[in-house]
Amino acid sequence: MTQNATPAGATTILLIRHGETAWNAERRLQGHLDIALNAEGERQAAALGAALAGERIDLVVSSDLARARQTAEAIVRARGPHGIDRPGPQRDPQLRERCYGGFEGLLYSEIAARFPLEFAAWQARNVDAVLPPGKNQGETFRSFYERATKAILGHAARHPGQTLALVAHGGVLECAYRAALGLPLETPRDFKVHNASINRFVVEQGCLTLVSWGEIGHLRQTALDDLP
Repeated sequence: MTQNATPAGATTILLIRHGETAWNAERRLQGHLDIALNAEGERQAAALGAALAGERIDLVVSSDLARARQTAEAIVRARGPHGIDRPGPQRDPQLRERCYGGFEGLLYSEIAARFPLEFAAWQARNVDAVLPPGKNQGETFRSFYERATKAILGHAARHPGQTLALVAHGGVLECAYRAALGLPLETPRDFKVHNASINRFVVEQGCLTLVSWGEIGHLRQTALDDLP
């Protein structure tokens, strides 16, 4: 999608998913469990930081989970000591991934085996289905969507006319995409949400508009550069 000039007074949001973790690679559900980046995720975060080093960014805010914090820190580090107008990255727990309750820490196959009814409801996109209890209290998709979009719009409202890098999680990116395009929560997620991707939005009068989605050219270029 072509990037257009940002209307005066609107806020530009660079919404970024954290780099890869070992649990991402093996399809183990993380949710609110605090999993750090793996070596590939660290490489992705460094490439992301380099790609954004020349762009205007007024503030970097991340989820308080380690995988997002590490990715945000790579963005700030690549810009040098004077690259951000304000100290950063700031942390916001409202940008966390959805909490999956008893699903967290399990492979998809293990969730299906242990919680067949709840797994079926999740796969059927029942957005009000209650998740089984676990270490953390699970959220329905509807309540998660409301939390995530409120957090994004709140940051935009507090920083009109600025450019914000918000480093979050795949589910948060999905919520923003649905809000911007008006997609019903019950429809399947038939769009990709890449690790360390750049996804651009504009917020004007409390509404999200999608500018570009799934920018990952910086990751492919780094992979090519690494070849002997």
